[in-house]
Amino acid sequence: MQESVVYQRIIRQGIEQGRREEALSVVMRQLYRRIGIVTPELRSQIEALSLTQLEDLSEALLDFSTAADLTNWLNNVVAN
Repeated sequence: MQESVVYQRIIRQGIEQGRREEALSVVMRQLYRRIGIVTPELRSQIEALSLTQLEDLSEALLDFSTAADLTNWLNNVVAN
């Protein structure tokens, strides 16, 4: 059972989902510390990001001062 392709795929998907959820949690905490409360609209945009995009955001937010910086970053990600 543990050697089946389907089983291995399910395990990989579970691990990936866990990594994404942890990245989302960390990013949300960092954003709160950096710019304060994140609006529900911005939060839903952040929640739609992939793991790679969340990792990119975790680095980019170190340069943010305001929610406008976050909005601009999200707009650039969506445009690309």
